[in-house]
Amino acid sequence: QRKKISLFCFSTQCVGEENWVDSRTVYIGHKEPPPGTEAFIQQRFPDNRIVSSKYTFWNFIPKNMFEQFRRVANFYFLIIFLVQLIIDTPTSPITSGLPLFFVITVTAIKQGYEDWLRHKADNAVNQCPVHVVQHGKVVRKQSRKLKVGDVVLVKEDETFPCDLILLSSSRDDGTCYVTTASLDGESSHKTYYAVQDTKAYSTEKEVDSIHATIECEQPQPDLYKFVGRINIYMENEPVARPLGSENLLLRGATLKNTEYIYAVAIYTGMETKMALNYQSKCQKRSAVEKSMNAYLVVYLCILISKALINTALKYVWQADPNRDEPWFNQRTEAERQRHVLIRAFTDFLAFMVLFNYIIPVSMYVTVEMQKFLGSYFIMWDDDMFDEELGERAMVNTSDLNEELGQVEYVFTDKTGTLTENNMEFIECCVDGHVYVPHAICNGQELFFRALCLCHTVQVKEEETVDGIKHGIHQGKSTSLYISSSPDEVALVEGMKRIILVVFCVHVCFLIRFELLEVLTFDSVRRRMSVIVRATGEFYLFCKGADSSIFPRVISGKVDQVRAREGLRTLCVAYKRLSPEQYQEVCHLLSGAKLALQDRDKRLAEAYDLIEKDLILLGATAVEDRLQEKAADTIESLHKAGMKVWVLTGDKMETAAATCYASKLFRRNTQILELTTKRTEEQSLHDVLFDLSRTVLRHLSGDYCDYGLIIDGATLSAVMRPDQEDSNSGNYKEIFLEICRNCSAVLCCRMAPLQKAQIVKLIKTSKEHPITLAIGDGANDVSMILEAHVGIGIMGKEGRQAARNSDYAIPKFKHLKKMLLVHGHYYYIRISELVQYFFYKNVCFIFPQFLYQFFCGFSQQPLYDTAYLTLYNISFTSLPILLYSLIEQHINMDILKKDPSLYKDIAKNSLLRWPTFIYWTVLGVYDAIVMFFGAYFLFDNTTFTSNGQMFGNWTFGTLVFTVLVFTVTFKLALDTHYWTWINHFVIWGSLIFFVVFSLLWGGIIWPFLNYQRMYYVFMQMLSSGPAWLSIILLITASLVPDVVKKVIWRALWPTTTETIQVDTCAYVCCRYIHKNVKE
Repeated sequence: QRKKISLFCFSTQCVGEENWVDSRTVYIGHKEPPPGTEAFIQQRFPDNRIVSSKYTFWNFIPKNMFEQFRRVANFYFLIIFLVQLIIDTPTSPITSGLPLFFVITVTAIKQGYEDWLRHKADNAVNQCPVHVVQHGKVVRKQSRKLKVGDVVLVKEDETFPCDLILLSSSRDDGTCYVTTASLDGESSHKTYYAVQDTKAYSTEKEVDSIHATIECEQPQPDLYKFVGRINIYMENEPVARPLGSENLLLRGATLKNTEYIYAVAIYTGMETKMALNYQSKCQKRSAVEKSMNAYLVVYLCILISKALINTALKYVWQADPNRDEPWFNQRTEAERQRHVLIRAFTDFLAFMVLFNYIIPVSMYVTVEMQKFLGSYFIMWDDDMFDEELGERAMVNTSDLNEELGQVEYVFTDKTGTLTENNMEFIECCVDGHVYVPHAICNGQELFFRALCLCHTVQVKEEETVDGIKHGIHQGKSTSLYISSSPDEVALVEGMKRIILVVFCVHVCFLIRFELLEVLTFDSVRRRMSVIVRATGEFYLFCKGADSSIFPRVISGKVDQVRAREGLRTLCVAYKRLSPEQYQEVCHLLSGAKLALQDRDKRLAEAYDLIEKDLILLGATAVEDRLQEKAADTIESLHKAGMKVWVLTGDKMETAAATCYASKLFRRNTQILELTTKRTEEQSLHDVLFDLSRTVLRHLSGDYCDYGLIIDGATLSAVMRPDQEDSNSGNYKEIFLEICRNCSAVLCCRMAPLQKAQIVKLIKTSKEHPITLAIGDGANDVSMILEAHVGIGIMGKEGRQAARNSDYAIPKFKHLKKMLLVHGHYYYIRISELVQYFFYKNVCFIFPQFLYQFFCGFSQQPLYDTAYLTLYNISFTSLPILLYSLIEQHINMDILKKDPSLYKDIAKNSLLRWPTFIYWTVLGVYDAIVMFFGAYFLFDNTTFTSNGQMFGNWTFGTLVFTVLVFTVTFKLALDTHYWTWINHFVIWGSLIFFVVFSLLWGGIIWPFLNYQRMYYVFMQMLSSGPAWLSIILLITASLVPDVVKKVIWRALWPTTTETIQVDTCAYVCCRYIHKNVKE
């Protein structure tokens, strides 16, 4: 009873605190146990509601505002806006408030819409109808109202609403068939077993009469592990039966080839294994955005330094009483009595606002627009349209466009992503001779009998999948084969064709075989066997991987059986059993099956004793057809410098064959195994250090191409935080070191959460590489959400991966263009946009800083308010926005043909500190040239024909004119891809500036209280020296950057620059050749 009380206490704790207690008690049908058996304590469990949304109606505004103002830029602009509201500043609060409000509002609307879609998807799942047995009747209720202990009726092709223990089924043997494609990616049929004592209950009343309790472990994310027992009360005497993973039906799986089942709910809602494997969705930030934030901090420090310097120099300047309070600007009494520190702080804030434009708030507006508009180029790309599906690429979030150009690791699912999951029997090898299905000769009857008998295939007349009826041929019903392994289906279908075509003319009589025992397949043994009886003789037929069959063979042509690259190979063997041997086998198996403790271990030992002294018959080869151009895509990704890992829930042999077929593993690749089978022979510590020594040999000159295979169980041991052996060292670091030195890695038998753990392990390693995860099923959602960039494939396993991804594509082959072309372009464009914005704002505000030395640090603006407001909004914004949308520094066909160009932009190369410093220094240089060039040309010079001198607003207008033309010409020099739109926007922006200045200063506007710019621009343009100054200063500003580029391209050209020169030379040659012919 004390244990039951502790269970009740645990039920109020959070999921994952398994240290409180490691089991729970479930009362089937919520019935109390008989008196005197055990205490009944009603426990509280969560309901069956699934929640994947991030916000609620009540917390959306505060939570979203908190997340947005965590961004350094947004918080900074908020502070500046508040300062402008509180104190008297040189500029209007509108100049900071409007752009900030625009960015916050647009982002909030976008994130709110995305979360509304998640709410909509959650409601669709939570309101789905389920059938529950209550008081001997079937009651229909919503899925979210399902409770632990409810007995559920599930019909064929329905999805399990929660984690269930199978009580009975429509099949006489108490089995049911399930597909778990949404969980582990396997679309094959798996067999699950009802509790032996309840499998005969086939009606609602009989099921409702069950009086039992289930004791099982607390919720765990491991899909392949479950431990529990059921206590069935018969005449008040409890009968205990063990429960394992073969009795557990997981939420998200689908019932197949079984009319109906009855099962009891044991884990509901967010405690189901699928929910525990679900990675919570968090906001992703690109490497470019992180660089922008770092640059922002630097410019913020520069801004504060400028404000402090000017504040200090102002009080040094005002130390002279004549300068502090001149006769024409007397202070009020209140100003005289204000404390000097308060005055200094106010002046500091005023200088902060005056120089605030060095940090471009409009850059964030432009970046948001560039990302949003740029994402349409992916959706409009006809090369990424799939006619078979009728689908285009989708962009679910535009915040990560440039991250597509920075990927270093690609983590891909196998089934449905790399492959079509369509198996086909290709050939077989018997007695050292290779045969294909249409060229089989008579004489290999025993081999084909073994294939016809050694399997777990079930036959069904027809089946509906995705609305399409399978098993219908020419309007007539034909046999449809289903199995837990697609390989077995391919072999049985192959045998069917062979027998119909060849053996029907040779077989004169039929032999009836009786199936006696099935020794099921497991990932450690890598084989399965059947024991059959025919004409009084007993046979054991065995098939499995060559590595598990060959050591058990005592005769047969072992040396002549070789696996073909890219094909899934299974070896077939047999042996005859005497009646005495068969009785001994039955005794071994029955003893192991009835064991309540270490049942799996005892079964494995029994199988090991039975499956020996075999005679090899031959081998089969089955092809798991790859998706179109999957191998070419992986090869291109490798050439681009990316490492490709395959993470799959499939078996090791199946996955390895796919890796060979897709050229992930090559013929000369040395395969290293870190699997359960090897760690059973050696300790994990020894295996890791052996592999580490092996892969590090190439550092001494002995290079070899290595590929690593690891399974889920071994990964769990590697990732375990507390190692039993204190001398074992850090397993994670050793594992990472091994992976870094392997060209490809295959992770098989992975649970969804383990896929996410692998991605996180690489993502958080000391190099902090950019990761991409791609998959097509719900089992891939966790790794898609964990990776820097998540891509979903619109596959056959539903749309959960596509809905939860950042981008969705129809086929795996489209990943090539998305990364090598779109990713490359996006990164180039936004890198130029970021650097250019900081550059043009340094050019803009540094003359303002220099001007304070000539105006007594009075916070006098150099530029007119209209120029301050419109510089980033109108005069210089459209050219860089258009550049960031359509620039193509290299033709896209060249990018696809030469993947190595992707390496030129790897590791955020265009936004590194040396590049940032160069742009900043260039901006300071241009600002100095503009300011002092105009200053010295003004000094002691008559600029107008009537001898009138220019004033301070004319001086500022001259500097601003040179500034606008210089930064625009700078962008024009950086543009490689010219269209009529470029010409229209670049030259149109300059014309707009000139026209605006003429109108702004040429008309007396009635809504202005004063008009200090009246006739200023026209007066400046009427001066010949002003025209000469503008031309000279623009040229002097641009020449150093042009010279630097010429020298760098001549001495240290990048691959991209070399191709640009070659392309330009080719175009020129064609043009000359064309003119010569004409």
